[in-house]
Amino acid sequence: MKQFFLGYLLPALIIPSLSMSQTAQLTEQLGKTVLYGDIALSPDGSHVAWIQSTAATTSKRAHILATSGNKQATEVNAGMTGERVDADPAWSPDSKTLAFFSSAGEKDQRQLWTVNADGSDPRNRSQLKGYAARPRWSHDGKQIAFLYVEDAGGGGPLMAAPANTGVIDSAIHNQRIAVLDLPTGKLRQVSPTNLHIYDYDWSPDDKKFVATAAPGPGDNNWWIAQIYMFDIAKGEAISIYKPSLQLAVPRWSPDGKSIAFIEGLMSDEGFHGGDLFTISAAGHDILNRTQKRKSSVSSLFWLTPDRILLTEIVGGESAISELTLGNNSARTIWKGAEHIHAFGNFPNFALSTDGKFAAAARNTYETPPEIWVGPTGEWRQLTKNNAALSPSWGKAQNLEWTNEGLNIQGWLVPPKQIESGKKYSMVVLIHGGPSSATMPEWPASFGMARAIIAALSSRGYYVLLPNPRGSYGQGEEFTRANVKDFGGGDLRDILAGVDAAVARYPIDPARLGVTGWSYGGYMTMWTVTQTNRFHAAVAGAGIANWQSYYGLNLIDQWMIPFFGSSVYDDPAVYEKSSPIHDIKKVKTPTLIIVGERDAECPTPQSYEFWHALRTLAVPTQLVVHPGEGHLYLKPENQIDRLDRTVAWFDKYLK
Repeated sequence: MKQFFLGYLLPALIIPSLSMSQTAQLTEQLGKTVLYGDIALSPDGSHVAWIQSTAATTSKRAHILATSGNKQATEVNAGMTGERVDADPAWSPDSKTLAFFSSAGEKDQRQLWTVNADGSDPRNRSQLKGYAARPRWSHDGKQIAFLYVEDAGGGGPLMAAPANTGVIDSAIHNQRIAVLDLPTGKLRQVSPTNLHIYDYDWSPDDKKFVATAAPGPGDNNWWIAQIYMFDIAKGEAISIYKPSLQLAVPRWSPDGKSIAFIEGLMSDEGFHGGDLFTISAAGHDILNRTQKRKSSVSSLFWLTPDRILLTEIVGGESAISELTLGNNSARTIWKGAEHIHAFGNFPNFALSTDGKFAAAARNTYETPPEIWVGPTGEWRQLTKNNAALSPSWGKAQNLEWTNEGLNIQGWLVPPKQIESGKKYSMVVLIHGGPSSATMPEWPASFGMARAIIAALSSRGYYVLLPNPRGSYGQGEEFTRANVKDFGGGDLRDILAGVDAAVARYPIDPARLGVTGWSYGGYMTMWTVTQTNRFHAAVAGAGIANWQSYYGLNLIDQWMIPFFGSSVYDDPAVYEKSSPIHDIKKVKTPTLIIVGERDAECPTPQSYEFWHALRTLAVPTQLVVHPGEGHLYLKPENQIDRLDRTVAWFDKYLK
């Protein structure tokens, strides 16, 4: 993703940092949280690997631990010098070797490493120049495939966009499937140069790949990806399925006869949700296996040719279910108020080959993350790195209400202490997406802005986290319910949730705030143009004008499924949902925050909204954090964003 607007405006827009952190103690506590990512369970269930870091650092290291006994986790380290970032651990079929990417010895370049299950003999297996991710072993254990963008960066539109000058789009660097032959060390790229590969899977005989792919540019065209079959020896690519919506997680059945995948209305690559489909390997007999099911499938594992294990979003919780293909019946194995999913962005769940053993990085609003292992749904805790941490915020409550015939769910996090007879301020935190869901997680993520939940609750606020129409968790019909209606029904659902919270809890309706990031930032901008119920707002990476946004961003393909057509064919549907259209109605003091190089919600959108509010004499500030993309990576900017948000609400709601 490339974005090149308004960089010259930064010196005038960046507000000086606060002289003293408003949330220093909480920030220090959350920063110590040990985070576990990229969980990988060996096929036989004997060892689990993960990437470990803390919330306040950028260093990430691979760790391995036997799933039985009381051994300490082994940090993969010997012979790997310097500061580094590890990623994407993957086990060999015989469970003896772990492959992973690491920047050890090379500041910004990932190389493919292998290490024994006991942590010994780490070896650099590659000499890559470019972005690489998602290693997968062949079934015979002799080859490792991975996604590779030779001589170019990658990582998707969440990352900071590089500077773009000269002739734009003169070159497209597609992400391809590369295969490393371990005995010889030979590397070859096996997918066609004209296709960008998003996800893939080996065939059981190791002769083919199935993948989701589209012609480049890759960041833009994920929303129109198709399922392709690749013959490795012949170099052929054949499309076997063109969907009506978005695709994710293509996986080959154990007998090689079928492909399973997720299809649904999805806002972002890597944040999966939809129905489970199967199709024959020849591209026939397409079947929706979860039609009308009141959930959103987030990941899948084939167990046998007629059984698939699913992770699902159900309301604001997760479930693990087993689907029998003979009659499309599903049996729920486990359900809980957590966020459990595999593959995609920030995966935290893995399964052994036979499906009898699982590993997960489990956490909730009240319990910090730790690694758990065992039979699915009967896990036992394996690590205790966060045992000293305890929440300084209130205990989350599940909140349900109805609106316009729909059942809506959300989470309400209260202040740590509630005094009898006292009324409290409340901030509504609207999730991004919109195809997403707020689910319980320990709020230590600064980059994804979840730490704001802890910060506000710790300072005496109620925090409402709604899952209105358009969210995952209640089936595809519910997820599609805001198509061509951004800010319409979903805002009415949110306002009904505010009414429900005020009616049931000691919340002062005269001291309400609203905030969000990405689609939540847009909804914040939209909300203050539609109602004066809120007395403070913080819009993060928002969108002020859908018509101008269509021409500014380079991921315009995502908009077609939600708006029905391009802005050039139906400008009215874009205009009716644009906050700038009703800008003169705004009375709410609004802080606007965005990353300088945000590729998903470009900086000019925040500038346009701020410029209008300033002209209309509405209290406002704009903060542009230098070098950041849609996902903030620098700890100092993450903390500054948190401090400023809390200070803004303190100023206008207390």
